[in-house]
Amino acid sequence: MVSGGGHISIGAAGPVACAAIASDDDIMYAALQRQKDESLVDLLHRLDAALLQAIDNGELTDEING
Repeated sequence: MVSGGGHISIGAAGPVACAAIASDDDIMYAALQRQKDESLVDLLHRLDAALLQAIDNGELTDEING
């Protein structure tokens, strides 16, 4: 997964001003949009939880592309 050559990006993603995205060369595991009044730390906690869902349950999270 991400520790084996994946990527985590924090910042603008297309029209989204602030996003947190975790992916590898084959799949995007989580793409989160920062919510109004959400701190960066809170966004990173949500990213961590979304990655655990992907690892444990194969459940991907995409708040950016629908």
